[in-house]
Amino acid sequence: MSIRHLDQLFDPASVAVIGASQRPSSVGATVWRNLHAGGFKGRIFAVNPKYREFDGVPVFARAADLPEVPDLAVICTPPAVVPGLIAELGEIGTRAAIVLSAGLDGVQKQTMRDVARPYLLRILGPNCIGMLSPHAGLNASFAHLDALPGELAFISQSGALMTAMLDWAHSRQIGFSHLVSLGEHADVDFGDMLDYLSTDPATRAILLYIESVEATRKFMSAARGAARNKPVIVVKSGRSAQGQRAAASHTGALAGSDLVYDAAIARAGMLRVDTMQQLFLAAETLTRFRDNLGEQLAILTNGGGAGVMAADHAAHVGVDLCELDPATLARLNAQMPANWSRSNPVDIIGDAPAGRYVQALEALNADPGAGAVLFIHSPTAIVPSADIARALAPLASQSPPRVMGCWMGDESVAEARAIFRAAGIAGYETPEEAVRAFSMLTTYRRNQAQLIEAVPVHPPGVPEADPDAVIRLVRQVLDSGRDMLTEPEAKAVLAAYGIPVVLTRSVSADPAEAVRAAGSIGFPVALKILSKDISHKSDVGGVVLDLASAEDVQHSATAMLERVRKLRPTARIEGFAVQAMIRRSHAQELIIGASIDSVFGPVILFGQGGTAVEVLADRAIALPPLNLPLARALVAGTRVARLLKGFRDTPPADVNAVYSVLVTVSRLLADIAEIAELDINPLIVNHEGAIALDARIRLSAAAPAGALNFAIRPYPAHLIESLDWKGRALTLRPIRPEDEEQHLEFLAHLDPEDVRQRVFYSKRNIERSELARLTQIDYGREMAFIAVATGPDGREQTLGVVRATADPDNCEAEFGIIVRSELKGEGLGELLMGKLIRTFREQGTRALVASVLPENTRMLELARSLGFREDPVRSRPGFCLIRKEL
Repeated sequence: MSIRHLDQLFDPASVAVIGASQRPSSVGATVWRNLHAGGFKGRIFAVNPKYREFDGVPVFARAADLPEVPDLAVICTPPAVVPGLIAELGEIGTRAAIVLSAGLDGVQKQTMRDVARPYLLRILGPNCIGMLSPHAGLNASFAHLDALPGELAFISQSGALMTAMLDWAHSRQIGFSHLVSLGEHADVDFGDMLDYLSTDPATRAILLYIESVEATRKFMSAARGAARNKPVIVVKSGRSAQGQRAAASHTGALAGSDLVYDAAIARAGMLRVDTMQQLFLAAETLTRFRDNLGEQLAILTNGGGAGVMAADHAAHVGVDLCELDPATLARLNAQMPANWSRSNPVDIIGDAPAGRYVQALEALNADPGAGAVLFIHSPTAIVPSADIARALAPLASQSPPRVMGCWMGDESVAEARAIFRAAGIAGYETPEEAVRAFSMLTTYRRNQAQLIEAVPVHPPGVPEADPDAVIRLVRQVLDSGRDMLTEPEAKAVLAAYGIPVVLTRSVSADPAEAVRAAGSIGFPVALKILSKDISHKSDVGGVVLDLASAEDVQHSATAMLERVRKLRPTARIEGFAVQAMIRRSHAQELIIGASIDSVFGPVILFGQGGTAVEVLADRAIALPPLNLPLARALVAGTRVARLLKGFRDTPPADVNAVYSVLVTVSRLLADIAEIAELDINPLIVNHEGAIALDARIRLSAAAPAGALNFAIRPYPAHLIESLDWKGRALTLRPIRPEDEEQHLEFLAHLDPEDVRQRVFYSKRNIERSELARLTQIDYGREMAFIAVATGPDGREQTLGVVRATADPDNCEAEFGIIVRSELKGEGLGELLMGKLIRTFREQGTRALVASVLPENTRMLELARSLGFREDPVRSRPGFCLIRKEL
């Protein structure tokens, strides 16, 4: 249901406690006390038929008896009466409720949802601790502490962890904008919270504790939207692979849910950390140091031991230390004492005065290779740490940030830490913590790069495909009652999509037939058993390689039949697959596969292949759709990626061929919805290219793949339309992330009065985060079409844009439109509106609506010509609400 009525939840003018009590240690008494103790300025009402008053405060028997309709109700009652209370609250006009009650069964929860829906009444819980919004003085929970006000929002599926986090943060003076316990999230869930907090001005970063995700596409849409505006940091419990069900293929066995969560979190531009403490470490780094783009670290210290500890941890977490530029070395040699370290880490010796620190930091800031500087200080009796902090703060606080501070110790450096913090410099207590934070930052940047990729179903740069041929083959197999393709059939699917496959022939279970097939292919050959009952052929001796003669084939085929029939007597043997032996020097064996995750749908796997694939466990997971940058990022997440770069006498492999196969598999998943599992193992790659030696594909009539089942909706390239407009070639297309610069130029050509009348942008010069929100949209919940044409300078320019966002129930989509001021009245708005109307009609939206200023007569005339009508009931002073039924 998204963010509708969540303002009443987080910033209510009045609160009613249903089940308020004065019984010691009861939930109702605790909530009543917390609401009064938190400094809430609104009105608070108690509802409980057992009481008449609390210490002179009237208590009402029913919600309907209240003197006013409360914005928010907090329910602390037995579970059986909760659905009836929600219905009563909806009838009187309350639009938000927190259900603390535990023990609702499935029927009760569904009834609660059903009675809330007609009123769009939002429900947090049930079975939750509640929520706290310290800036509003609101503590609608039975937590043991109130929260300090701050800029971090914490959303947790675990109430126990929320109270533990509250306790931990309180002792460290860490404040929050909101703390929310989701409980069983019958209504308000992670997606709703991310949508709301992404535009909440009181929230600087969002922290999540996740145990599971439902409504996957909604979650991914909201996560991607929030991560474009502010850091979103996640602790996801359940890294253990215990309990995973055995799968019928290598990919199914390896694509464990936790790996898929990793992939989803990265693709959404969020950052995953391992512990609750790391949530705050990451928040400190991403809010104070996010604009630093350095990939390598320089370390500046007054103690060799601290520098060594930092360097060791950098090697452990994969952070590169920069090589100092010769000019930097010469500058430091001239300024530092003779016994300085002369390398990175830069140890300027323990007796360093404040001026030496300044000189060293100036030199490192000027070094082109030192993207970031980790400053580590151990206190001495020679110079007070606070004096050093005051000397360095102006230099260390420059923008964009380059300096991370680590003041080692406690009381002796407390003032120095405070000086750095006041200057906005990211600070850490230990060298290892600081290095870990820098590692988090580099991971976050990689994830943010994935976030901005808008991938079409059929990206450029991949081979031509014949999906019709594959669809026919899939139908034949399913109609025959099978779900496993034979190896030759699986290879035919790959070949139809342009993936190189080894020459393979299928024959009956007759050794003489295998001999004839081998002769036509040419020796040497490989021989494999064909049986839909045998998933992994090598486990039963069903694969023999390097057969150099007809006699070898005859003997091996006969022995293979005997061996397989002995080990798997019930297996139905269809015959043999005979394939050419591929001999390539310096080749690596890889695996590329796909499977269906129970939460996130289709996923793609890449890693080191061969028969020991599970033992090696070198793999990475990605969510489709993929393009070349995303395929490159997937490969980079494995150890085998280093081997593909070449080593010793082994030349670099053709990694572009690997990327092409990955992107092609992504397209195959989008086109052929019946694919349930796919394995290419091994995919052989060297400097000459890549070729598939073996392939397995399992189908499902339930069609679990297909672009409609992707957790991330692909870029809708099918909506691109080219036409002639007044003698000018014009393209109408969905907006893309890379349109940012072009969109800024478009804004510059708008008359301020046009901007005001459209209420489409607040101003022509907008913040980077707002521009990202406009160009990096989620095509599953909104659409923005731009009209583009070639400008006088030969570059593409935006002439107009129309945008609409549908409500969560797809009942209405609210739109806005604006064209370049010099093109008003030329018919471009009508073109864009027609495109928008057709698109939302096709996706089943019931109506388009917009709020228009009465003086915007040109827009009102256009709307009337397109069939819009004014809605007098929903119009308000100063605005006309127009509506078109679709």
